[in-house]
Amino acid sequence: MLKWLFVVLAVAVVGGLAFLATWDMPAPSATVEKIIPNERFQ
Repeated sequence: MLKWLFVVLAVAVVGGLAFLATWDMPAPSATVEKIIPNERFQ
């Protein structure tokens, strides 16, 4: 039983890694603007 659990876990990990390697994740499209006070630059 432990052998089958290990095989299922290994297949899930390999499948997850393959999915992340081939996923075409879109780039963020929102513009981020942050105001930094001048006091931080001395």
